[in-house]
Formats: sequence, C-alpha cells, structure tokens
Amino acid sequence: MTIESIVAQIDEEIAKLTQVRSLLASTGVAAKKITAFQAKKAPAKVKGKKRRTLSPEARKRIADAQRKRWAAQKAKSK
Repeated sequence: MTIESIVAQIDEEIAKLTQVRSLLASTGVAAKKITAFQAKKAPAKVKGKKRRTLSPEARKRIADAQRKRWAAQKAKSK
C-alpha cells in the first residue's frame, strides 16, 4: 500500500465518522440511547460465592495430612 492510499482511506473513515457524529448529535433520542447503553455496560457488583465451612474434624484431618507431608519433605532433604 502506498502512503497516498492509506491517507485516502483515513480521509474516508473520518468523513464517515463525522457524518455519524452529526446524525447522533442532531437527534436527542439517539444520544439518550447511547447514554443508557453505557450505563448498563457498567460492571455489576458480583456477589461472592457462599463459602463452605469445614467441620473441626475435617480441619484436623487436613492439618495432620499437611504436617505429615511437611515431615516427609523435611526428612527427605536431610
């Protein structure tokens, strides 16, 4: 592509955008719709997942298993 063709394409795009802008500016309804759309686009607050609770027995089993893994790793490194 030559520079002239690129500049010509840019000029065409600018002309199209200018036309669209003038159409939107002339109609208040379109501007209100765009504003409403942008308001809906805002990220909604997401509720966090309900956290599950472990029973004390389950916590103890998990903790004991982890201590066993740590002990095995420590013994392996000596």
